[in-house]
Amino acid sequence: MKSNFVDEVKIFVKAGRGGNGCLAFRREKFVPKGGPSGGDGGDGGNVYLKAERNLSTLYDFKFHPHFKAENGTHGKGDNKKGRRGEDLIIKVPCGTEVYKNNFLIADLVYDGDEVLVAKGGRGGRGNASFKSATNPTPYEVEAGEDGEYAQIILKLKLIADVGLVGFPNAGKSTFLSKISNARPKIADFPFTTLKPNLGVAKVGLDEIAFADLPGIIEDAHRGKGLGLKFLQHIERVKVLLFLIDVFGYSERGNPYRDFQILKKEIQEYNPFILEKPLVIVLNKMDIEGSRKIAESFPEKHFEISAKTGENINSVLEYLYYRYLKM
Repeated sequence: MKSNFVDEVKIFVKAGRGGNGCLAFRREKFVPKGGPSGGDGGDGGNVYLKAERNLSTLYDFKFHPHFKAENGTHGKGDNKKGRRGEDLIIKVPCGTEVYKNNFLIADLVYDGDEVLVAKGGRGGRGNASFKSATNPTPYEVEAGEDGEYAQIILKLKLIADVGLVGFPNAGKSTFLSKISNARPKIADFPFTTLKPNLGVAKVGLDEIAFADLPGIIEDAHRGKGLGLKFLQHIERVKVLLFLIDVFGYSERGNPYRDFQILKKEIQEYNPFILEKPLVIVLNKMDIEGSRKIAESFPEKHFEISAKTGENINSVLEYLYYRYLKM
């Protein structure tokens, strides 16, 4: 199924060109040789990127990657300066990293964050600007400067309070649909989640933003499966919630091995991510035999059924009061 979620694109931006300076002289009655009156050209418009909280994907940039700001207008006689070109503001989702010439120049995390990515060209001077005591009737003018052109890479890293980490079919999408109004695709085969899904859960009068990431598999950090493409999104979350099938994915009846593999993949990708708080949740406790397996899990954990909703509220309250309440 085609996904509208895109988290990395290249765009091409061109700032406006400055207007040319004007060559003109005053023509007044009884003044046969009036002085220079050519005005300066207007500066070209700049190109900015601005974070917008109502956006969640870079999808539209795939089909419209070229952007150009307005040119400045030329100077005119009577010392009239050309109009400055209008700036172009390109809106991107909050959480967008901006790379120019392969260097990170901005991280637009919050709504309204803004960065200049291409500067408009300076308007050329008209001949009135060159008048001097030694040159009272200058014929010199300047052409407007070209606006800056740049190739920009945008990388989106979702912003959420909690990132759901787990193997395919661990129940992350079901969990998200149970706690929020999000409606991710749910099925009984691997990789039904092909893009990160965001959902907001209510805890009292407050909210917790969750990001459901596509299932990570062993060697995801080497590009295997879908995990590598989306591991970057857990860099911004405040808490990692490991949602694990109690019956195991990598080895039947061994959920702890799954937990160790998931931690290893994150460690290989970016070890600093594991400095975030980790919460372990064993899922599918509604299935016969699950309790016995869960008893042998050696680390502190919650036991839930995303399908029936069992114990989910306890997990939400723990996340909120332990890590997220300000």
